[in-house]
Amino acid sequence: MAMWASKKWPSLFSLMLFVLVVGALARVHKDEIKNLRLEGINEEAKNEHAVDDPEEVARMVEMATRNSTERRKLGFFSCGTGNPIDDCWRCDANWQRNRKQLADCGIGFGRNAIGGRDGRYYVVTDPGDDDPVNPKPGTLRHAVIQDEPLWIVFERDMVITLKQELIMNSFKTIDGRGVNVHIANGGCITIQFITNVIIHGLHIHDCKPTGNAMVRSSPSHYGWRTMADGDAISIFGSSHVWVDHNSLSNCADGLVDAVMGSTAITISNNYFTHHNEVMLLGHSDSYMRDKQMQVTIAYNHFGEGLIQRMPRCRHGYFHVVNNDYTHWEMYAIGGSAEPTINSQGNRYLAPVNPFAKEVTKRVDTAEGQWKGWNWRSEGDMMLNGAYFTPSGAGAAASYARASSLGAKSSTMVASITSGAGALVCRRGRPC
Repeated sequence: MAMWASKKWPSLFSLMLFVLVVGALARVHKDEIKNLRLEGINEEAKNEHAVDDPEEVARMVEMATRNSTERRKLGFFSCGTGNPIDDCWRCDANWQRNRKQLADCGIGFGRNAIGGRDGRYYVVTDPGDDDPVNPKPGTLRHAVIQDEPLWIVFERDMVITLKQELIMNSFKTIDGRGVNVHIANGGCITIQFITNVIIHGLHIHDCKPTGNAMVRSSPSHYGWRTMADGDAISIFGSSHVWVDHNSLSNCADGLVDAVMGSTAITISNNYFTHHNEVMLLGHSDSYMRDKQMQVTIAYNHFGEGLIQRMPRCRHGYFHVVNNDYTHWEMYAIGGSAEPTINSQGNRYLAPVNPFAKEVTKRVDTAEGQWKGWNWRSEGDMMLNGAYFTPSGAGAAASYARASSLGAKSSTMVASITSGAGALVCRRGRPC
């Protein structure tokens, strides 16, 4: 027995030595992996004190990973819609705590509109609009006229009937997510000679002509307003404007009109219904300042009860991309005064009427004039006999100025536009 034990001791010793060596190698390998994981942290984070608190290291790694991937949540790798605006923020169950992230999700010509991102939150608690000259604190009118940047939200569901048009000030976001907010049956929104505005998540409908009244436009100024047309959203001499995820219908004039030198505009994810002249882009054929206009119209659903102007363009450059056109009675896209229209990846479903199958209309212009205008259809899906009449020589420089984002396949339009209009968002859940 003693002899057997003496022979086994060297084997036991070798086994223990082997275990110790493997353990040491494993620790070295683990340290190498740890070092590799920390390489993603910026140099400032990797200072000599960073490893004093292991929890702090873990937090920094998580933050670095999140920051590097936040804007990469695109297409089928996140929510699966392929809509880059929605996939940027809608998957976040804490969207209500991270509302201002929306300002970093813009696309197209209006992508730099930051609205009230750099300001405080303002909570609208009162749906009233008793005095357009001296609005009460807590009302929407009091919020939008302030000089400081504001991110405007709503305490609860409300219907706001404005006595006069709502004249906004620069650097404002109106954010209706999480509640059901209607601006209806009165004046509606005017964005005039200002910049950096985001309008998101509202129901805007049944807007009426208002005016011939005093209206305040800032804490220090009010003045006489002549008659307003009754647009849902009127953009006048303004820039960096983003109109996203609103439901718009049945107003006295246009649903979204942009005129008088307005530019850097994105109109996205909206649901347009029951209206005649949907969207006018350009003041008049003779107003040359509109030659600089650039507007992106993306991911919208042009739905039931629409007749024409989706949009109707004058001077400028217009990118119409990945929209769903399911209804029109006269035409979808019209223009005059030599606009450049770049139609990409849209789905056009023509009406039953055999005389209204054409997507396009050159308004009050002879063919000898419009045949040189740059209008193209690229990757559009034409259904039920729909057809697009192109024109122009396809000048590369012209289409470059009318290109603002990469178009996705028209086969994805149903998914991309599935959430068009004001969303139903619940706290604590992805929207």
